[in-house]
Formats: sequence, structure tokens, C-alpha cells
Amino acid sequence: MHMQGVGKSCLLLRFSDGSFTTSFITTIGIDFKIRTIELDGKRIKLQIWDTAGQERFRTITTAYYRGAMGILLVYDVTDESSFNNIRNWIRNIEQHASDNVDKILVGNKADMDESKRAVPTSRGQALADEYGIKFFETSAKTNLNVEQVFFSIARDIKQRLSETDNKPEEQAIKINQSKAGEGQAAQKSACCG
Repeated sequence: MHMQGVGKSCLLLRFSDGSFTTSFITTIGIDFKIRTIELDGKRIKLQIWDTAGQERFRTITTAYYRGAMGILLVYDVTDESSFNNIRNWIRNIEQHASDNVDKILVGNKADMDESKRAVPTSRGQALADEYGIKFFETSAKTNLNVEQVFFSIARDIKQRLSETDNKPEEQAIKINQSKAGEGQAAQKSACCG
């Protein structure tokens, strides 16, 4: 999910390639990476869409909501405006995404010195609780909780789809959901702190 410069591409790069870079070119529109993981004894291929956070790309990125099975809402713990903008993104998701899309709130750059932190962990948790979604603080730089976030949303999606599969009457409605998990993107050269 979006917000410019919060470290989305860096999170995705860390998860998909196990690498981290501080020199990132602004994400232009849409990119995606694939990583196969093992979840509860099953191999699952994650297709993670990396979307640009800038306002001018909003029309492009919202077109991808419809196909998303999961969305990571990422803000920068050192940037209060990115946190405040999460509500706008949630409204946007409610308008354009599937009703049952899985969402996780992610506060990135948690490795930064406390003096630079603008959003306390408790505020992130409170916002997640308000929307009834999971919350993680991450650092693409130190790899804090990066795997946990992606595995958590993959597990939520897998659980939801298996519940759907057990209800034949719902299957016809869901059949066109060959969805891609929407991941994160970052932009800017100092995207990861």
C-alpha cells in the first residue's frame, strides 16, 4: 500500500530478495515481485504488488485494489503526516477493493532513534484496533518483523479462502478472485531511513 517515502519498496525488497538499500528510485506506477513461501506445510506463491504512493499515481494504484487479496497499509513512524493519511487510504480501499480484503497496518522505520519518532507504537496499535486489523512495526533496514508481516497476511488470506472453499454457495461469487496480494512500495532515495 502507499504513502510516499515510507519505505514500501525497501520492505518488499528485503522480503523478496533478502537485501536492503538506502538508494531507491521513486516507484513509478506499479511493479511486483514474487516469492514462494512455505505456510503450514504448503508452498504458496505470493505475488506482491509494489505501488507508488504519490497522489498523481492514485488512479493507477486504485485500479489494482480490485484484484488484491491483501493490502499492507504502510506509514513511517518518523513522519506523522504519513500516519494521518492512513485513514484516507482506508477510505480509498473501502471504495475500490473487495469487501473482505485482508488488511494489516505497518509502521516502518522502527529502527530509527526515538528522538526522531513522531508516531508512538500505542497510536499505531490504537488505529489498528479501531479498524479491527493487525498491527506491526517493522524495519526494512534491520529486518525487524518483515517476514512476520508478509507471513501474517498470507496466513490470513489462506484462512479466509479455505473458509470460502468450504461454502459451495459462496464459491460462484468468489470464483473470479484470482487475486494478487498487494504489498508495499516506497520511494525516494532515503526511503528506508
